[in-house]
Amino acid sequence: MTRQAAMELKAVTRRFDQSMVLDAVDVTIVEGSFTALLGASGCGKSTTLRIMSGLDRPSDGEVLLRGVDVADRTAYERNVAMVFQSYALYPHLTVFQNIALPLTMRHLGALGRFPVVGQLVPGSAEARRLIRSTVETTAESLGLSEVLSRKPNSLSGGQKQRVALGRALVRDPVLFLLDEPLSNLDARLRVRMRAELVALHKRTEKPFVYVTHDQAEAMAMADQIIVMIKGKVAQAGSPRDLYDRPATMEVASFIGANSINFFRPEDGWTGLRAQAPSAVSGVRPEHLAPSSTGQFGAHLETVEFLGSETILGLRTAKGKQLTAIAAGDYAAPTPGTEIKLEVTPNRVHLFDPNSGQRLCAEGA
Repeated sequence: MTRQAAMELKAVTRRFDQSMVLDAVDVTIVEGSFTALLGASGCGKSTTLRIMSGLDRPSDGEVLLRGVDVADRTAYERNVAMVFQSYALYPHLTVFQNIALPLTMRHLGALGRFPVVGQLVPGSAEARRLIRSTVETTAESLGLSEVLSRKPNSLSGGQKQRVALGRALVRDPVLFLLDEPLSNLDARLRVRMRAELVALHKRTEKPFVYVTHDQAEAMAMADQIIVMIKGKVAQAGSPRDLYDRPATMEVASFIGANSINFFRPEDGWTGLRAQAPSAVSGVRPEHLAPSSTGQFGAHLETVEFLGSETILGLRTAKGKQLTAIAAGDYAAPTPGTEIKLEVTPNRVHLFDPNSGQRLCAEGA
């Protein structure tokens, strides 16, 4: 069963004076999906998110929310929730008050928000009970019940992030937009919060759009990754699609825990291009390993032991630097030693040397 689109950007362009930030961007976010906008700083991913949210307007193109053009509607009118990198919590309010703020603005008038006088306003007591119940239920789901009376400056980074998520959750938005929300956390906490975000997404069944420059985050959480390069969508697909079949050399370079090795005809290793002798060959380090029967040779320069794996820095006879990965228990020889390497069958990516576009992959 095909899921409907929650949001679509059609040929969206954004210019600032003479600078083109987004160039005819097409994006589809389907209901219930977890989409990552992935790219380096300055690629246009945050601008794309701001246009989705209503915090910015496109210079050209359409912004469709459930089929309705909302390009001129505010973020409040779109009922989308945005979680920022900085959390954007109010330091003078308690955790309860921060989470309750969207509900307070929605259900209580200006007079009804006053602590004492507001209780005399007709309907305010019922609204306050609804707000309290919703906030307490949301806080419990996020593990924040014990800190509802505290101020943000007394919370850990992970707790602040949960408060920001809670404030978004209580709105019951049609779309969640998250702008690098984990970048201020330490590495261990980021991994834990990734799992919590995925669990939250499954519970809500709402579409999430997550901006990040960290491809490990995108690969771990998203079912769709949109790679943005220089204001354009370079490729969109599942994490496995992008890893196994990168559309361009730029995408191949960006996706993967270790930088891919590219070999041009002048670098030697011509056996990699049996199907297309003039093509650029791409081999990921994890698909290039030491082997006594390997058909390619290179001199070992550096050894980096990481426990479960060993990263080898090498140089070919023609001066080409490359990276290979061996098992953690690999007994590396002395640097300067020539070692044989083998390529995992059917894991060579071929690209056009002029356009950088994918040609094919051996065996694919």
